[in-house]
Formats: sequence, structure tokens, C-alpha cells
Amino acid sequence: MSTATSPQVRFTALHRAQRVRFRRAVTLMLMTLVLPGSAQLVSGSRRTGRIAIRTWAVLVVLGLGTLVASFFWHGVAFWAGTNTMVLQGVRVGLMVLAIGWAYLFVDAWRLGQPLTLQRQHRLAIVGVNGLLCFSVAGALLFGAHVVGVQRDFMISMFGDGAAVDAHHGRYNVLLMGGDSGAGRWGLRPDSMTVASIDAETGKTVLISLPRNMQNFPFAEGSVMAEQFPDGFDLEGMYLNGLSTWALDHTELFKGSKNPGIDATIMGVEGITGLKINYWAMVNLQGFRDLVDAVGGVELNVRQRIPVGLPSDSFFHYIDPGKRTLSGMDTLWFARARYDSDDYSRMARQKCVMSAMLQQVSPQTAVTNFQKIAKASSAMVSTDIPRGEVDRFVDLALKAKGQKIATLSLVPPMINTAHPDIALVQSKVAAAIAKAEGAKPPAQETAEAAPATEAPAAEAPAGDATTTAPAPAAKPSPTPTPTAPQSVTGGSLGSLAEGYAANESEDLGAVC
Repeated sequence: MSTATSPQVRFTALHRAQRVRFRRAVTLMLMTLVLPGSAQLVSGSRRTGRIAIRTWAVLVVLGLGTLVASFFWHGVAFWAGTNTMVLQGVRVGLMVLAIGWAYLFVDAWRLGQPLTLQRQHRLAIVGVNGLLCFSVAGALLFGAHVVGVQRDFMISMFGDGAAVDAHHGRYNVLLMGGDSGAGRWGLRPDSMTVASIDAETGKTVLISLPRNMQNFPFAEGSVMAEQFPDGFDLEGMYLNGLSTWALDHTELFKGSKNPGIDATIMGVEGITGLKINYWAMVNLQGFRDLVDAVGGVELNVRQRIPVGLPSDSFFHYIDPGKRTLSGMDTLWFARARYDSDDYSRMARQKCVMSAMLQQVSPQTAVTNFQKIAKASSAMVSTDIPRGEVDRFVDLALKAKGQKIATLSLVPPMINTAHPDIALVQSKVAAAIAKAEGAKPPAQETAEAAPATEAPAAEAPAGDATTTAPAPAAKPSPTPTPTAPQSVTGGSLGSLAEGYAANESEDLGAVC
């Protein structure tokens, strides 16, 4: 009786063995995907496997620990996301991890003995290994790139100066909108708003100053106060001209990197009585890119707003209604002056600030991170140190969802040609006290007597120094608590009765 194995039996056994080897090769690669180093621990170098598994375990523990700590204390994530040394460490770590994991995939492919497989199995193994290797390594390298973008953003955007303590429990940040044009970056602040932020709760009061304010004092003991002891009373010069004046007299600001901004801060401190902690200059053209980066912003358009001038090829109108506006339209919504006035425009600008704060969620920021970082780098110049960024991000998240209070030092309350500084500072103190839930301080007697002169005329668009005070007018009537019903220039209210967004305890409700 013959004991020889038939060709059919030998073929079947060989085929089964090849399928077993193929499944083993695939399993080794999947093990590497799920638990890096496990394939080597089972079939290869145990030392390499142990090192990989221990490294992976440490990374998992660190990752879970960071997530848990961030959930209970947001400051951990903000600190890690803004510390350039930590970011550099994470960036290098991700690149090393990508290379190491790719090596483990290649080694797992080798351990699968591809040369013993059938041709179709070899091709399949090569395809699976390549897909896993490049997918995992590519994702890690992309993560390293994103972390690098964040690190470069932090370095280019924020300085390395010393942090400044809060004043009376609040951080006061001067936000300036700068004209953007050839050779004009930051020379003429087009808008000036002090964001007074509670250092614990993030409760924010926006205090806006008109660019055409005249005859105002400077912070006591400052360079500008020495030059103008009786106030800034130069003929034809206004608050937004301080920067230009300082740049023409840089010898007075020895050691200053930004004399124009320093002079502006001295004026703002003299007007409001607040100590400014930090400043940020916003390039309005960069702001347009930021709005586009987050997918637009929804605004309540109360009247048709022109975009551009009739002579511009892109000229069109933003129609009334709830609109999600692009960066270009949002910029013009905030800056348009046609059939409007400076104070209506200031009200619209506050509505844009409120909408951006409430609508840009952390998910949106993460999804569009690279675009936002690129736009922000071109948009903002600031002296906020890198070490303080996590604090302000935390405060911004606390402010999100809270009511934003506003105060604008504009007519009919304030005569911008001859402002009553005692009244101004009393109003500022009262607005902050009310936002904190405290009883407002006693108002100055000057508040009871309305200004007897009309506000200074509006400065033409793009002109910093050509405005002349308007003739004297009758005193304004005492404002009533009833919200204005008229709409002027796209803002609720009018020049005579005041604009709701310029003085409100809840900015979102009047926008």
C-alpha cells in the first residue's frame, strides 16, 4: 500500500500554511497599530518590544492625565498650549514618535516573513503595511506641524516681557483698530476701546473713546503730561492724533519701542482714570482674514450697509436681517460711515466684538487653527507677554456667555470737544462697579448738568487731524431708561438720544 502524499493533498497543505503565514503577518501589523512593540515582544526582539510598550504606556498615562487635569482645571491646557518650551518638546516628541512607530511597522512586516508568502499575499501585506505606516506617521508629523505653527504664532505674536498685576482686581487692555495701508501700520488708531476684565470672573466692560476727543488731560507724571500740563489742546489735534504727534517727537520717549502707543495710553489713562495693563493693536485688514478663517460671523443687520464705495468694483449692500457675513462684509459693517456717524459706527463695532466672542467656539478654533493663527499673526500687535496668554484665554472662556457691559464716552452724554473729565471718570467707575454687582460710586455733580456745547464734528474717514468742533448747541435732555426705538446707520438709536450698544449692561441684547 503506497504512503505517498498525493499532489492535491500537498497543494492543500501548502495553501493552508501560506494563509496562516499571511494572517500572522497581518496580525503582527495590527498589533503594532493597537499596541506598539507587542509584535516584537511576541516574535522579534523582546528588548525592542519592552522599550516600545513602556514608552507607549508612559505616553498614554501622560495623555490621560493631561485630559483629566484639563477637564477639571482649564489652566493646564492653556499653559501647555501657550508655553513655547512645552510646545517645542511636544513637537520634537511627535516627530520622534512618528519615526519610531514607522520603524516598528517596518519591523513587523519583516517579522511576517513576506518572502515566504504568495505573490498576491506579498502585495497585500506591502499595501497594508504602507497604509498603516504612512497613516500613523503622517498623522503624527501633521500634529508636529500644527504644534510648530502654534509655537511660531506664540513667538511672533506675543512678547517676552514681565507680567503686570491686575489693578483693583481688573485687567485693563487697550484695544486699538489701526489703519492698514502702505507705511501706515499702527500710526493712527481708528478706534480705541478699553476692555476692563475682572481678574476672577472674566466679566468684561467695554469702554470706548471717540477718536475726535479734544482738550483732555494725560496720566499724572507721564511724559505727555509734562508736555501738555493743561491738557492736549493743540489746534486741530485729536485723541487719534497722539500717535502721530509722538512719532514726530520720539526724542521724548527714550527707550520706548512704541512711542505712539505709549502716548495714546497716557491719554486714555488721563481720560478714564484707569491704569492700562496691556495693549493690542488690531490691523483691520488682518481682522477680515480672521473672520474668514472662522467661517464668518452672524450679525443682526438693521439697515442696508454699503460695502465699499460706488466707484469700487466690489461695491454692494448688506441687506437687513440675520446675516452670516464674510470677512470683507464684516469689516465694512464695522467701518461704514455712509448715512451714519462715528458713534453709530462705534456701536456696530461693539456688536462685532460681542458676536466674535460668543460665536467662536473652542471647536471652531481647533478646526480652523492654522488659518486662525496665520490671520492672527497678521492682525494683532500686542505687548501681552507669552506667559500671560493662558490667563487671558481662560478669562475669555469665562466671559463667553456672560453679559458684556458697554460705556462709550460720546454725545449726548459727553461733549467730545470739551469733555468733563470728572463726569467721564465717574461714569467709568460706575459702569465697572455695576458690572461687579457693587453699588455705583456717587456721581459727580457735573453729571447732573448736561454739557452745554455740541460734540466735535466727526473726523472724515481716514483723516486723523482735520476735524473742527461744531458750534454750541442746547443742552441734551436727561436720557430716559427706555431703549431707543429708532435706527440710524444700522445701529439702534440716534445721535440725539444715544446708541443703545454704546451704553448697555447687556451688549448682546441691543445688537
